[in-house]
Amino acid sequence: MGTLFYTHEAGLAHVMPPGHPEQVARLEAVYAALRASEFDALIRRPCPLADLTEVLRCHAPAYLAKVQAAAPTQGWAQLDSDTFLSAGSLEAALRAIGGVNAAVDAVLAGHARNAFVAMRPPGHHAESATAMGFCLFGTIAIAARRALDQHGLARVAVLDFDVHHGNGSQELLWDEARCFFASSHQMPLYPGSGYATEVGAHGQVVNAPLPPGSGGAEMRRAWEDILARALAFRPQLVLASAGFDAHRADPLAGLNWREADFSWLTHAICDLAEDCGAAVVSTLEGGYDLEALGASAAAHVAVLLERGE
Repeated sequence: MGTLFYTHEAGLAHVMPPGHPEQVARLEAVYAALRASEFDALIRRPCPLADLTEVLRCHAPAYLAKVQAAAPTQGWAQLDSDTFLSAGSLEAALRAIGGVNAAVDAVLAGHARNAFVAMRPPGHHAESATAMGFCLFGTIAIAARRALDQHGLARVAVLDFDVHHGNGSQELLWDEARCFFASSHQMPLYPGSGYATEVGAHGQVVNAPLPPGSGGAEMRRAWEDILARALAFRPQLVLASAGFDAHRADPLAGLNWREADFSWLTHAICDLAEDCGAAVVSTLEGGYDLEALGASAAAHVAVLLERGE
């Protein structure tokens, strides 16, 4: 059936101040890696522009209005200590939402077994009324709510392997009994949340803090437990927040993952989905060493291609 790949040139127009780690070159590094001949079979589609009502699945109208009002025509507007808007940011964020939503629609319609969405800004730190951690809107949480409410699913899993805790996704899905949320992340590290005691309003949240310096062995143990619990949940759709900043070369964190670890985890996530008869949609979150980001994203997508056949 194949693997869908969604992106849009608007992701290159979300321009951050000089020296900011969430830079345009991140998306260019992913593009360069996925231009290799082994990725010729990707079914490439542009991210559509999400309607503003999609944002309201997870965010307050007043917050959306605040972001719209802050969007500059030139230069930057600062929403928090490290989250900025440029003239192209709002369109980029809406196309990120549109791309993940379109991928969800497509895999649920049986057009592909899985999909990868490469857009920026990332989304998993954005809370209901707060931009933070480079994120404007909770992209993957919005897609989960869309799958539940528009497609009538009863159970969706959101699995986050970014090195930073997905505090935004957790907050947006905290009260959602139909959504299993799990995150592995370095601790201590920004944003300071993600303790194992944070379990959600219905016991449907799983956090797996990992100590600085830990590598693939610790990751495998954590995710074997997470995926066993996810299997018991029996998701009808699996969404992955694919951050690649747990890589040993990443400058913003201190875990010791390698490309092979991302391959293993992607296979494990696909095993879960296959066991449940579910499709997988993955979306880009972090990853700030450009070479490591490109190589890790390529390792992730290579597995999706293999499993999408």
